[in-house]
Amino acid sequence: MLDVKTLDELSASVRGEIIQPDDPQYDDARTVYNGMIDRRPRLIVRCADVADVIACVNYARETGLTLSIRGGGHNVVGFATNDGGLVIDLCRMKGIRVDAEKRTVRAQGGCTWGDLDHATHPFGLHAPGGVISTTGVAGLSLGGGIGHLTRKAGLSCDNIISADVVTASGELVTASANKNPDLYWALRGGGGNFGVVTSLEFKLHEVSTVFGGPVLWSLDKAKDAMRFWQQHMANAPDDLNAFFAFLIVPPGPPFPEELHNKTVCAVVICYAGPMEKAEEVTRPLREFGPPLLDGVGPMPFPALQAAFDPLLPPGLQHYWKGDFFKELSDEAIEAHVKFGPDIPTVNSAVHFYPVSGAAGRVGKNDTPWSYRDAQFALVIAAVYPDPADSQKNIQWVRDYWEAAHPYSAGGAYVNFMMDEGEDRIRASYRDNYDRLVQVKNEYDPGNLFHLNQNIKPAV
Repeated sequence: MLDVKTLDELSASVRGEIIQPDDPQYDDARTVYNGMIDRRPRLIVRCADVADVIACVNYARETGLTLSIRGGGHNVVGFATNDGGLVIDLCRMKGIRVDAEKRTVRAQGGCTWGDLDHATHPFGLHAPGGVISTTGVAGLSLGGGIGHLTRKAGLSCDNIISADVVTASGELVTASANKNPDLYWALRGGGGNFGVVTSLEFKLHEVSTVFGGPVLWSLDKAKDAMRFWQQHMANAPDDLNAFFAFLIVPPGPPFPEELHNKTVCAVVICYAGPMEKAEEVTRPLREFGPPLLDGVGPMPFPALQAAFDPLLPPGLQHYWKGDFFKELSDEAIEAHVKFGPDIPTVNSAVHFYPVSGAAGRVGKNDTPWSYRDAQFALVIAAVYPDPADSQKNIQWVRDYWEAAHPYSAGGAYVNFMMDEGEDRIRASYRDNYDRLVQVKNEYDPGNLFHLNQNIKPAV
């Protein structure tokens, strides 16, 4: 039981909403994106401002309550919630300020990529985000941030100029190249290990209309299509991003009825360069096969960023595994062609994201993201509505991953990982892990912020 006096003190210290288990909005407030996660925190505080965040961090530290930080709530492991502890929910902190002249934007910790795109698009500017607009800006970026603009503009974390962070001691600090540079380094890929990020400042890039959409092939072309895509991307201009996928065609527009619910392989293209070159640059991918469907055309970038949202509403069951690949060898392709076509539901995903181009030219020790020599990041994600289907769907992910993993680079993109243990985290940061531990020792020696892909302090 929490002491009534201390709870009253917390109530007097925050302007946001404090939600407890007996409150009518509790069940809605405790729900996260992955429907597999069913946890019951003791307190959820929907913070109104940074002062609320400071009060909550101090309260959790002083009372010993387990602490979760919720931005978008998308993390597949459910780090945004807990049993019996305190959740700092940033959903009300959605302030955004665009400086079009300097090509920068500052976004608070409760913003989603849809929020950010809405704010920057009128200026013909965007920061590189993911591929689902409902994802939280902070969570995606702190883990790295792969998406449609990775090859053109780098990872999301590569574009962070500064961050405001509430540390475990309850202090608000700014992290940038000139202020607390060790913390600034760690935040750009090291996840939520070092504090509550209340706002992030990003570089923006000239992006407005893109030439994007899917190209679909029949499964009998999967092996050749995967080889061709890999070869083509090795020499593609940075303005072209195209991720490979196995998928079940959604039963509705814009897909023709004869393809509904058909399992296919595909690429999803985003060309963000001069429109007069779009046809020429994308033609090889669009003519190979020939395809079952060429759905590529000009569209506003936010439309492409949100295109998958209807397939992935909150509340579905999620189980994911991932890996980095330096190349897709013939043996690796055989494994993917064996398991990829068994993708179980229209909501599920097998995606190979390029992490080359601009992202590949950042030094492997310039940020915690060590795999700058990788070409692709794989995610195998079983996503399905019925918990009764969990055993077979989870088994498909595990069997697929075990078949493909021997040909991988060894580690994984931390935002694609489940709770896989310390060895897997070390493998994903490689020679940057020890430096992350040093920063953790300085800013969170008591491991208050441990609900993440955790970097354990050594003190």
